[in-house]
Amino acid sequence: MKKIGFLSFGHWADHPAYSTRTASDTLLQSIDLAVAAEEIGIDGAYFRVHHFAAQLASPFPLLSAIGAKTRKIEIGTGVIDMRYENPLYMVEDAGAADLISGGRLQLGISRGSPEQVIDGWRYFGYDLSKGETDADMGRRKALEFLDKLKGVGFAQPNPNPMFPNPPGLLRLEPHAEGLRNRIWWGAATNATAVWAAENAMHLQSSTLKFDEGGKPFHIQQAEQIRLYREAWKKAGHQGEPRVSVSRSIFALMTDEDRYLFGRDAKGTDQFGYIEKDTRAVFGRSYAGEPDQLIKELAQDEAIREADTVLLTIPNTLGVDYNIHILESILKHVAPGLGWR
Repeated sequence: MKKIGFLSFGHWADHPAYSTRTASDTLLQSIDLAVAAEEIGIDGAYFRVHHFAAQLASPFPLLSAIGAKTRKIEIGTGVIDMRYENPLYMVEDAGAADLISGGRLQLGISRGSPEQVIDGWRYFGYDLSKGETDADMGRRKALEFLDKLKGVGFAQPNPNPMFPNPPGLLRLEPHAEGLRNRIWWGAATNATAVWAAENAMHLQSSTLKFDEGGKPFHIQQAEQIRLYREAWKKAGHQGEPRVSVSRSIFALMTDEDRYLFGRDAKGTDQFGYIEKDTRAVFGRSYAGEPDQLIKELAQDEAIREADTVLLTIPNTLGVDYNIHILESILKHVAPGLGWR
């Protein structure tokens, strides 16, 4: 059994083939998609966060709206770039969104990927400490976020407050009990996966990973997951960690499916560079008839290691078509793999 969610990048553009022509279209359709996905049995609605782009950015208004209109689906991100965040303000936003949803928030955070502008976090008012890299800054902010999520008081109260204070130091409000245990780290390397385990975060591993040995993507990703689980056990944390992997999977059920995604039926891994001097491996897409997909996905070692699969979706094609994509996987592929 696996949890199955969708992951949307939330694109929009004034393009005749797009159902999402504006930011408003994307936001409102994201809410409708989450509601419809819950109705067909999808377990999670996850959204990517990018800045300075015609894509979804600030996630908490959207997550809160989805939380108010759904009842059981997990709601999350994959991922929030911590370089851009004020960790304390984020604790308040996340706490509110989690309480609105009744404790269903599953927040994926990370250092983030290369963005549309150079050092975009500087425009948000942030700078590096002496000797710090932007990756260091992202991890530092993540640890502060995790610490403040615990709900322990740290701020000295005003002796003459406008409203009465509880005794002792004050914490951030609203506090969402249990949210600290539902934070995920998006790891692109083995080392950061181990770091996530040491800091008691669940693991998100996407369709991209820094190349650490030249092996096929799913093999490298499976090795990363095993290292993560070993580190979690060694750290002595309570409970079992969760691991999600992202995949582009399209069951070719109709002529429209074959027209849109049939050319991806023989997808292969790709190697390239997303940062200077950093070679990455990009996982293949899967597209085919259900029986073919079942055979191919059964060979994916990383999927076997994970408990959650996030299906990347073409949000620009509209709510109805994306529900068709998701329902095709649920009905015709997932049972054959033992996911349902």
